[in-house]
Amino acid sequence: MNRAFSRKKDKTWMHTPEALSKHYIPYNAKFLGSTEVEQPKGTEVVRDAVRKLKFARHIKKSEGQKIPKVELQISIYGVKILEPKTKEVQHNCQLHRISFCADDKTDKRIFTFICKDSESNKHLCYVFDSEKCAEEITLTIGQAFDLAYRKFLESGGKDVETRKQIAGLQKRIQDLETENMELKNKVQDLENQLRTTQVSTSPAGSVTPKSPSTDIFDMIPFSPISHQSSIPTRNGTQPPPVPSRSTEIKRDLFGAEPFDPFNCGAGDFPPDIQSKLDEMQEGFKMGLTLEGTVFCLDPLDSRC
Repeated sequence: MNRAFSRKKDKTWMHTPEALSKHYIPYNAKFLGSTEVEQPKGTEVVRDAVRKLKFARHIKKSEGQKIPKVELQISIYGVKILEPKTKEVQHNCQLHRISFCADDKTDKRIFTFICKDSESNKHLCYVFDSEKCAEEITLTIGQAFDLAYRKFLESGGKDVETRKQIAGLQKRIQDLETENMELKNKVQDLENQLRTTQVSTSPAGSVTPKSPSTDIFDMIPFSPISHQSSIPTRNGTQPPPVPSRSTEIKRDLFGAEPFDPFNCGAGDFPPDIQSKLDEMQEGFKMGLTLEGTVFCLDPLDSRC
């Protein structure tokens, strides 16, 4: 791997934005494998990984094993690694998890990228032999990353922090409601104990008239399982009927479709989706280093 990556002064993209947004760009390559690395970025990091996987490839080749062929599908949704014939997805690397991408200037076939694994959160370096189109693939990944970040901002990614604060307030309200219910249950227990004590201390043979039990506020305790009471209120009128709750489950703005970070608007998201948005924000904030050049992710930063 060449020690110094070429630094591109401008972004000369290979494809139209529509090709990466609505479709994907396919490439054929040989997959040398992946290996864990300690850092998310760095020329030395990928150089060591390439050397390690090349050595493993030579060993397998001497044993008669062939290097597996794969198909790469690059779009704003990530880099998919598939088996060419069956189209089975072997790896799905989301763009906000890819932090470093490079091609070898001495060997036009070799390119590599570092991606953070979604399950183990370890940084893995993927290495490919691409038949002398390594630079084009590297640029395509860079273009897809740039488009994905822009669409993330357009779809409301800037409001992630605001939605996080709203989610925190909603959690606080839920905690307070739970605490309020616990206090109501304690009050009910104390009232039951008080009635039990009054019955046990009443004179023998005396009969107390039955009346609805009331709480400390002189109100009939609420029972979620009881039907509407037939006992009139103190002014002689029946309470208004309780409106029945609709059993229809409200669908959120995602409906039943899979989560798509580029088709979401402003709103309050469930914790699992909120965590995905937070993860994407952090990943895009780290940026993608492409051939030693960091793409400017902040539109307000004029230094890039």
